[in-house]
Amino acid sequence: MTCAELLIRLLRDTYGVDTVFGIPGVHTVELYRGLSGKKNGGIRHVTPRHEQGAGFMADGYARATGKPGVCFIISGPGMTNIATAMGQALADSVPMLVISSVNRRDTLGRGQGRLHELPSQQQLIAGVARFSHTLLDPESLPETLARAFAVFEGARPGPVHLEIPIDLFDAPVTPPRAWQRRRLSPAAPSPAAIEEAAGWLAGASHPLVLLGGGCVDAPEAARSLAEALDAPVVTTINAKGLLGRDHPLDLGANASLPAVRELARKADVVLAIGTELGETDYDVVFDDGFTLGGRLIRIDVDPQQLARNHDADLALVAEAGLALEALAAHFSGTHRARGGAARAQATREALALARDPAFATYVPLFDTLREVLPEAILVGDSCATTYAANHLVAQPAPRRFFNASTGYGTLGYGLPAAMGASLARPDLPVVALVGDGGVMFTLPELACAVEERLPMVILLWHNQGYEEIRRFMDDAGVTRLGVDIQAPDFLTVAHGFGCLATRVATPAELAHTLATRPSDGPLLIEVDAAAWAAAVAPA
Repeated sequence: MTCAELLIRLLRDTYGVDTVFGIPGVHTVELYRGLSGKKNGGIRHVTPRHEQGAGFMADGYARATGKPGVCFIISGPGMTNIATAMGQALADSVPMLVISSVNRRDTLGRGQGRLHELPSQQQLIAGVARFSHTLLDPESLPETLARAFAVFEGARPGPVHLEIPIDLFDAPVTPPRAWQRRRLSPAAPSPAAIEEAAGWLAGASHPLVLLGGGCVDAPEAARSLAEALDAPVVTTINAKGLLGRDHPLDLGANASLPAVRELARKADVVLAIGTELGETDYDVVFDDGFTLGGRLIRIDVDPQQLARNHDADLALVAEAGLALEALAAHFSGTHRARGGAARAQATREALALARDPAFATYVPLFDTLREVLPEAILVGDSCATTYAANHLVAQPAPRRFFNASTGYGTLGYGLPAAMGASLARPDLPVVALVGDGGVMFTLPELACAVEERLPMVILLWHNQGYEEIRRFMDDAGVTRLGVDIQAPDFLTVAHGFGCLATRVATPAELAHTLATRPSDGPLLIEVDAAAWAAAVAPA
């Protein structure tokens, strides 16, 4: 067996990998030996049109399932192309395994002008990975993969990069006789610390709970704890749906808005679990106005995170789901009425999101999506509809809403990430929220969506350029430059890829189009922002 063949076998049989995203190259031909395809009992290979698209697809796949997204990437330009997607996954703690080629061992670092040569590919990529490893001994491959999955399962997840010199792909290896997956138990909270935290929470009169993306796999414990504490809950964008849709204690991802900030200032005990308390969730207005008035209990799997952004009065190192379960068990069967639902309702009334002029254009859009596709996964680019959805959308379950605005903030994420989600969850509708500016970064991936016959919707909000940057320029008194860009005829482009496409201008047209969408391929729906705003404006 060769090193490349052992890699495929370990990924498939030991780690349960069923899909990889990548573009073959002359350096990775041997990597494809034995990759026979899912229909033949192998691993499904999806070919994007750019390695950045491969990374975003793997990201969407991972967020929709919780399983690591896996990429096969060519050395040199392939790795520089995927670096942006790895940066997004690193910012949002998304598990991603990037396996690449690198030049022969005897040429590394010698600057000989070899094909795809970099001075140090590993050094370049290390900044967007939890770790980057160069395989120098093919016999150590099982151990290296075990290290990668240890990060995914037992630490703060993120991208891991494994590069294999091209002279090792066909190197003979001795298959392990009985290689078994080393399953890890993630860090559990200290019982004494849980007892102390529970005491603080039991004695609080106005508790507040902040739940982040680290909590998404423990929705039952999250609901049980919130209800036992009778405490309002603020979720991050990546934790949407954690309590279920329209839970009376759920305030959504609105920590940057005045009414929720006031609630945070008045809380006497704040419990923050699985959240970095970062700017893109708590301060999207960029004024450093999110402050906590009471004692702060922080729980995170990463001890370094407990020392960032907000100082904790009590800090617990633990996997978020286990901590939620431990606290929920402590309060099981108890309920102390603290007026949490009433406080949450008063805060929602003060927010008045449905009546806020800033969201007036978007409320009918998301009401229509909810009515026609209530179970859909919504995947957003950095665009106007996504920014509005962060505040307006409520989802029935976690892992149904994610986007690129939560950390790294890259453009071009929405389309390929939605494709990854559609591949991962064919049982659910998937809608990509994209804008005419951002979608141009990865528009060629539409060819892959057609090729894979993905039954997804691309909802393209056309506002004639980079609207968010226009607004910032206008507010800063800077003359507009580089933001009023020309767009193609998106319907013509989509048809050229073999994708169905249409335009809508009203909620009724959108509802009909969504209800009659194809089941065997993508549908692009273009919405002219100005025409839509005129159609939904009060008479």
